[in-house]
Order: sequence, then structure tokens, then C-alpha cells
Amino acid sequence: MANELSNLKPVPGAQRPRTRVGRGQGSGLGKTAGRGTKGQQARTGAPIARGFEGGQVPLKRRMPKRGFTNIFAKDYVLINVGDLSVFPAGSVIDAAYLKACGAIARVGKDGLKVLGEGDLASALTVKAAKFSGSAREKINAAGGTAEDVA
Repeated sequence: MANELSNLKPVPGAQRPRTRVGRGQGSGLGKTAGRGTKGQQARTGAPIARGFEGGQVPLKRRMPKRGFTNIFAKDYVLINVGDLSVFPAGSVIDAAYLKACGAIARVGKDGLKVLGEGDLASALTVKAAKFSGSAREKINAAGGTAEDVA
């Protein structure tokens, strides 16, 4: 018989009946029902919070604080002019195109920034949020254009 959704069954031994705890001494899990004797974990109710160390000051609070987060920092994804040399002449290159090609993994919150490392031989139209001075010069020297995108 063919494997069909209506005929599928779990492999024998894959499903076991659930253990019914607290149902008499003969079951092996009677009385304390496998929870040991007394203590916080023997009680019902809310679970112990992650990182809780029994009232001792948790490790996260014992560690010193380091550094700060600059909430005004710009989030650009960087790419070098040399990385753009693989694209054919006359291409229009923007952040979405680079992501689709796999040249960048993500598009930054503030967009794409082109840096001047490497050489560019073909004329390209590059659209980015920012360009370094040397990147803009190299793109223009190759006969391309560097367009700022807001």
C-alpha cells in the first residue's frame, strides 16, 4: 500500500504512554511523585526565574558594567569599490541589488556606504547613502556616477 497521509502511523516504540505520577507506592512514583522531599522545586506554582541563585546576588549583577551604547550611531553596511568591479559595465548598483546578488548580507538601517579600497575599471552607476571621498573619485574616474540616495 502506498504511503499516504491517511495511512501514516508512528514507528513502533516512538510513542510511549505518559507517566502518571503520584498514584501509589507500587508505581515507583508515588508519594513525592519524583520531586524529592521538600524544597522550592517540590512545590507547585511559578517556576524559578532564569539566573536566580537562591537569593544570592546573581552573576549578571555581580559583574561590572562596561562601555555604553551610542543611541545616535549610524548603521551603514560597508562595501569597497574593489568589490564592485565584478559587476558588468553600465550596471545600476544599489543596496537592494547588492543584497539580491549576495554581495552584502543585509541593508543597514541608514543604508549603504561605499568606501575607496580597491580599483574600479568599468563605468557603473552606484546609488548609496554615503560615499567616501576616494570612492567617489574612483567611480567618477572610471566613467561612472556616484548618486546619493536619501
